[in-house]
Amino acid sequence: MLKEYRHHLLLHLIIFMWGFTGILGKIIHLDALLIVWHRLWIAAVFLALYILYKKRWSAPKGKQLLLTILVGLVVATHWITFYTAIQMSTASLGILCLSTTTLHVTWLEPLIMKRKFSWLEGFLGLIVIGGIYFVAHDFTGAEKTAVIVGLISALCAGIFSVANGKLAQETDTASLSLTELSTGFIALSIYFFTKGKLDFNLFQMSAADFYWLLFLGILCTSFAFLATIDIVKKLGAFTVSLSINLEPIYTIILAIFLLKEHKLLNSSFYWGATLIILVVLANGIIKHRQKQNAITKHGNAIQ
Repeated sequence: MLKEYRHHLLLHLIIFMWGFTGILGKIIHLDALLIVWHRLWIAAVFLALYILYKKRWSAPKGKQLLLTILVGLVVATHWITFYTAIQMSTASLGILCLSTTTLHVTWLEPLIMKRKFSWLEGFLGLIVIGGIYFVAHDFTGAEKTAVIVGLISALCAGIFSVANGKLAQETDTASLSLTELSTGFIALSIYFFTKGKLDFNLFQMSAADFYWLLFLGILCTSFAFLATIDIVKKLGAFTVSLSINLEPIYTIILAIFLLKEHKLLNSSFYWGATLIILVVLANGIIKHRQKQNAITKHGNAIQ
């Protein structure tokens, strides 16, 4: 029985790890830029070793390489703003803002993938805005800024998710990800160099921080990415995408038990969080039904 459900169990273990990445923004005693810099090089090294082992390097070329480099910069920006939002407020707030990524995809896909705009998804997006209002209407100062930064992070996540969907049609996904991670690492390294900070001081940290960074870079990033590719093949894209929407729930639960964040957040936050999560889940279910209806109609037309 366990063998039958191993891919489901692995999927939820990965989502749990992704939920834990927000917690690490509080546990690791480094600023957001350093966390992302270390995450990028650790994940890139692990992915490079995997590609060498599999002998499957397929570098993007020409225009696609340029687009991949731009997406790599967006990925780095996404992570930097994500951890900045968390360090300015709470892990719960950071991951909740990130859960709006799905709604950004709603208007980005018509622009990038030339898909017809969905007014229903646009309406769901307005409901999410209402949820954000519930979450943030009592916030002041740094907390409101954290919400803005968190929403920018979600926008970046939406951009690279849609862009990668297009780029992955022509390039091996592992090679694509390695190029993006390397781009982000090089860009941040150049930034540290211009500030006179590109030296061994970047590696000055506690042993606990280093081990958490290895966990973040290897397991939460590279391993999770490679395992998810296999899981999508076994379970289907809908099951995976719908299950990933549980990530904010895992993070909020972990934040309550590990960081005691329930003492910092009021009931309005949880009402807003519930509304946003329900909309995101509903969006996944609606998309699945639309896809099934399209398949049915197509099948009938062939017959």
